[in-house]
This record gives sequence, C-alpha cells and structure tokens, in this order.
Amino acid sequence: MLPGGPHLERGGDGELRLEGHALDALGAQFGTPLYVYSRAAMRAALAPYQRALAGRPHLVCYAMKANSSLAVLQTFAAAGCGFDIVSGGELERALAAGAAPGRIVFSGVGKTAAEMKRALEAGVRCFNVESVGELERLSALAAGIGRRAPVSLRVNPDVDAGTHPYISTGLKGNKFGIAHGQALAAYRLAATLPGIEVTGIDCHIGSQITQVEPYLDALDRVLDLVEAVEAAGIALRHIDLGGGLGITYTDETPPRADEFVARVLQRLDERGHGGRELLLEPGRSLVGNAGVLLTEVLYLKPGEAKNFCIVDAAMNDLVRPAMYEAWMAIEPCREREGPARVWDVVGPVCESGDWLGRDRRLAVAPGDRLAVLSAGAYAMAMASNYNTRPRAAELMLDGARVHLIRERESVAELFARERLIPD
Repeated sequence: MLPGGPHLERGGDGELRLEGHALDALGAQFGTPLYVYSRAAMRAALAPYQRALAGRPHLVCYAMKANSSLAVLQTFAAAGCGFDIVSGGELERALAAGAAPGRIVFSGVGKTAAEMKRALEAGVRCFNVESVGELERLSALAAGIGRRAPVSLRVNPDVDAGTHPYISTGLKGNKFGIAHGQALAAYRLAATLPGIEVTGIDCHIGSQITQVEPYLDALDRVLDLVEAVEAAGIALRHIDLGGGLGITYTDETPPRADEFVARVLQRLDERGHGGRELLLEPGRSLVGNAGVLLTEVLYLKPGEAKNFCIVDAAMNDLVRPAMYEAWMAIEPCREREGPARVWDVVGPVCESGDWLGRDRRLAVAPGDRLAVLSAGAYAMAMASNYNTRPRAAELMLDGARVHLIRERESVAELFARERLIPD
C-alpha cells in the first residue's frame, strides 16, 4: 500500500488517485507545482486519537506548524480539535479559521512581549512557558493589564526520542524547556508571581517518533515532577505530553495512534493519575500522509555519474529533503510503458542541494507529472520564495468536490511591498 493509506491508490488504468480524484488531471487543470490534500484522510488520521480518548478528560490540539493553511485548520476546528501554536502569526491564523481561543495552547521558546499580550487579550487556554525569564516577563505583562496568565511549564525530561537531531527537542542539549532538575524551583517561583496561574505541566521530546517507549520514559519523569510539585502545595490540572508521533514515509512502522494513546493512558492509570486531563499535540501524524506535491518533468539529463530528472518543483516548494535528507516517495501520476532508469529528481533552483529524491527508478518523459507523497506536513508550511519563485497553489479534496484553498502566487506579488530608492 502507498503511504497515505486507502485514500491514495493506483487504479487498474495506471492512474494515481487521491480520494478518488486523478492527480494527473488535477495537475493539468491547476498547473504545477501543486499541493493536493485529502480532507477525508485528515479526518481518518484524527479519529483514532479521539476514539482512544473518549470518556477521559482530554484535549487534542493540532500542532499547526505542520500545515497552517486555513482550510486545514478549519477542518480540524470543525472536528473538535484545539490548536498548538508557536507564534503570534499562528494565533491569528487559528482565530481566522474559527478556532476557539480557549482551546489554544501557546508553545514556543521565544515568545515576544507583543505576542504574549495579544494571546492574553485573546484568552488562550494556556501558555507553555519554556524558561524562567519568559515566566517573569509573562507575569509582568499579565499583571500590568489586570490578568493572570494560565501557565504550564515545559519540562525538558532529557529523553532521547531516537529521531533526527534537528527535530529532537527533549534532550538536555536542546534549546527547549526547563531542565528536569530545575523544574520544581521554577514551579515554586511561578506560584509566587502575581500574573501567573499555574495550571499544568508540559513536555515535548521530538518529531517523527516511531516508538511508544520514549513517550513512556518521558511521561514517567513528568509524573515524578507532578508528584513533587503537588507535594509542594501547587496543584496541576493537566498533563501535556506534546506530539511528535511519526508516519510512514518508506518502511517506518510507527504505532497506531489508538495504540499509542492506550499505552499512555495505561501508564497514567498505573501511576494513579488516570483522572487528570491529558493534552496531546499531534501534527505530522494528522496531515503528513494526507497530502501530495505534484510536479511536471521539464527535462531528462542523462550523465556519466548521475541521471537527472529535472522537474518544476524545487527546494523552495519542499525543503525537507535538502534540510533533513528526508526520503519521500515519488510516483508517476500516470504509469508509462517502457524501461525505467535510475534518476535523481531535482529542481530548477541554483543549488546542488535542490533535490526531491535521489536514485529513484522511474519510467518518465518530459511533460509527465510526478507526485511526491507524504507531503501534507512540513512542506507548504516551510515553503519560501528563494530564487524569486512564487509559492504553489493548494487544493483540498472533499468527497466529489475540489476546492482551491490557496491561489498560486504571482511574481509581482513577491516584490509588491518593496521600494526602489529615488535617484
């Protein structure tokens, strides 16, 4: 089965389809590069979290940094999700998509005073505070406008999630969170600050995690702190275990969401914390395999050492391969008869790091369209205008309907806010 599960399939006619729609035809109609998402796939990815948590106090907050397009946020808001945000801009996006402020948690290691003030005024559910300096600034800002900021402290449990070093967040060498050994003192301080209301505890150990055990190790260390903090007379209403559950790009076998949740709930029960509210912040696992990036083959360039398949999508459209050396499946939108060759699939950006896939066996010709799979997360959200390239359009498939949810940028829009210097 292709990454993306039952919503992405190749028919007997050789056509690659997402939610029943032929991707080659969508690329022809809307142009490339083009992001295409399945709303049904997003809902299907959310459902096991919600089923496993039914009957327990909980809040699933979509980690919107994975994909912050408004229609994606709208989909999860309508499905009952809260939102995990990491910037003032993400706060405004979530509100614009219909999110309830009381279901938004504000994470991030470098919140500015302006972002804090706006979030306080909006009435977000909780600030996940990552340092004593941030705690003191937030208290001063909140007290200055006659409020108390609801806070959970993000604790760094020093647990190795076994993932790429760029997306590991729970080790003591990472920039995130308050060190486990300093957390109790930070809670004691928080309880004395006039603008702070302590509500919970938070941790996040990384992204693209494919085993449950690191979560359970982190949870045990967090629960040790919960017990110490409450022994000091400071009540904690919720535990936020973060997100980071991985998806299948190639041969990874991450646990199912309901299996992951069941084991977390079991550990909470075993430790005597089963009645406490649990917050989870999944991102990639909700959207990663719900999207593809379509691109057209421009030229084939056989060489002595490498054969290059040059396409019209580039690292500005999809930076994960260049940034993380990420492997993402590449499939022809329409199968072609004839011998396959091994190609490096590369873009037109003037960088040797501009590649989408290396050593891929494909039967292709100029004018064919390819689909880069598992492109629903950390793809369009990380897109740029490098080389003055407009960002791609986005489609959302919803049953028989096809929605254009983001128009393709024009080149003129890219420099519309710039000014020449008068001679």
